[in-house]
Formats: sequence, structure tokens, C-alpha cells
Amino acid sequence: MSQTEKLYEGKAKILYSTADSSILLTVYKDDATAFNAQKRGQIKGKGEINCQITAALFKWLESKDIPTHYIDCPQPNQMRVKAVTIVPIEVVVRNIAAGSLCRQTGLEEGQILSTPLVEYYFKSDELGDPLLTRDRIFLLDLVTPQRLAEIEDIARKINQNLQSFFDKCKITLVDFKLEFGIDAQQNLLLADEISPDTCRLWDQDQSDPKSRVMDKDRFRKDLGEVESAYQEVQQRVLAQLET
Repeated sequence: MSQTEKLYEGKAKILYSTADSSILLTVYKDDATAFNAQKRGQIKGKGEINCQITAALFKWLESKDIPTHYIDCPQPNQMRVKAVTIVPIEVVVRNIAAGSLCRQTGLEEGQILSTPLVEYYFKSDELGDPLLTRDRIFLLDLVTPQRLAEIEDIARKINQNLQSFFDKCKITLVDFKLEFGIDAQQNLLLADEISPDTCRLWDQDQSDPKSRVMDKDRFRKDLGEVESAYQEVQQRVLAQLET
């Protein structure tokens, strides 16, 4: 796949145009950031690992009638995707209290939520990705009420499927971030990635709060063994899909 013009470079990926205007090329990077890029580093092999996990999960979700922008992977750290207009909302689904939910509400980390919580954040690095209410979403004209209802329905369906899948991997899906895009036919597609960069994942074989972490919190909190945690997630995901 020949790369043409660089369209965008984010914290974890670079997006290129291709000879086909309906197809884009995403190159996953080893760069790691946290706290709105205030902390920076690299995780060896992260780009390839996240690309392969995302590809595997997107293909699996497609089999569950969840449309995605995924096409294929010409290289281990590269993904061809359908061109979409990204909805400027980050959708966070929470099953267990952790991270900012605990800091902002006083809930104890590890508390199982009575029902999955769906939250919306404004996709804006400049503003620090602030939490949005529904009224603010409509005030800013980010999406229509009908489109937001569609996003929430799909997010909950993704969560239900991923919880079951990761449980079979002996991994607890604590919470995760989703992004969506709209294609030329106005279809809503799951975009971006699903990986240890965008999910909180806890090893069910570990009870220690630090040892159980299998995601980017190992980088955020300087827990060490970041690469091996990402590799373990990849191995379990791919092994489960082969069964």
C-alpha cells in the first residue's frame, strides 16, 4: 500500500490518504502519552500490537452486526479503513468504577456499577476533552438527538459483546473509549481502535490492584512491564478467536 499525503498525526496513529479517496491508511505508532500528552514515552511494539488487537476485535464485532470502518491490514502496524467523518465525541462505557469516575464522584475503585454507564466527552485536546451533558452536545450541534441515540445503542451493544468476549479471555473489561464516524452514505461506523490504549483491562488471575493491570494504566502509573502486559492481551485475544 503506497502512502500518499499525510492527513493527520495524532498521539498514537498517523492517517494517510490513498489512491482511492474512499480508503485511508492508518499507521499505528509506538508512542505513548497520558494526562492529555503531559506524559510522553514509547512502548516497544505497541503500534503493531494495538493494530492487530483492533483488527481482530473489529472483524469479530462485524460478525455481531456492528459495522466498523475496518478493511484489512497490509502490514502488521498498518490498517486500511473506510474514509469517515469522525463524530467529535468520545464515548466512554464504564462497567466498574475506576479512573476519573472515582476522582470525580468518590466511588471506590473496583466498585461494580449496577448498570453500565455511558458518558460523552468533547473530542478536543485544546479544551482537555471535557465531560459533556446531552444538552451541551445539542447546544454545540455535535450530533442530532437521533444520532446520539444510535451511538448509545451501539455502544451498549459493543459493551455487552466485549464483556462476554474478554471474560472468556479471563480479562475483566473495566471501561473503554469508543469513537464513531459517518461514511459517505451517512452510515454510523465504529472507528479508531479497541486496544489496551483505549480500554481498562484487569487480569482475572491476579488479585493485586497493581499486578492485575493489563492496559495503559501501567504506563500512566509507572507500574512497569508495560510491553509484556500488552503482549499478554494480544495473545489471549487472538487465542480466543482461534477457538
